[in-house]
Amino acid sequence: MTLSALFDLSGRTALVTGGSKGIGKAIARGLAEAGADVCITARHPEELMQAAAEIGSGLDARVAWRTCDMADRAEVDAMADWALAEFGRIDILFNNAGTNQPQLLVETTDESWDRVLEINFTSCMRLARRMAPAMIENGWGRIIHLSSVLAVASNPGRGNYSGTKGALVAMSRAHALELGPYGITVNCLAPGPIATDLPMSLLNDEQKKRFSDRTAVKRWGETKDLVGPALLLASDAAAYITGTTLLVEGGLICRTFD
Repeated sequence: MTLSALFDLSGRTALVTGGSKGIGKAIARGLAEAGADVCITARHPEELMQAAAEIGSGLDARVAWRTCDMADRAEVDAMADWALAEFGRIDILFNNAGTNQPQLLVETTDESWDRVLEINFTSCMRLARRMAPAMIENGWGRIIHLSSVLAVASNPGRGNYSGTKGALVAMSRAHALELGPYGITVNCLAPGPIATDLPMSLLNDEQKKRFSDRTAVKRWGETKDLVGPALLLASDAAAYITGTTLLVEGGLICRTFD
């Protein structure tokens, strides 16, 4: 197989949750550029419609979209059925949608805990469970969960978020063993500080600099920095990579003491 063929996704179909902006949108565009047809989901139809147009711009790839609240199990199930009906099968599942509600342990409410757990972890399992049978039948599949550097190193108030992102890592290892014999890989992509709209709007300049200074490369990551790693895990180039977590964090966790 040629080098270009290893990364060619022509004829493949992909589902990207949280695909209307940020990391999900960038990765959906990368998958489409590699030849895959793509479904994207998020909560807001206007954002999805615009994102779908941008993702498919100048490409032959088909881009479909559907609204879905990942905290609502009925909506997740209906969206999964829709995606399978639209494309006949989903070859690549990229579980990108997530939420973060920082709370110290003694202040953690059941409501916030349940919501973070449902969106960041349970919905990922439900979608993987729904997509796996067709992948098994076809003898090929890629399941990729967006974890986080906070799965391996955390901060106060991030127990719920870190817990769910770490759970994805552990779940991926078990599912990799179950699905590997059928040509399906299961991996996690774990970004560090990425300059998406949310952190850029919430942090002041001093806080932003503190994050960038902690990395080895002295800068925030950009969404494009995750596209290549995602395409690797989604392609035939990563056929022998499974049950692992690919850190894309600019060397953030290399540091011990300042």
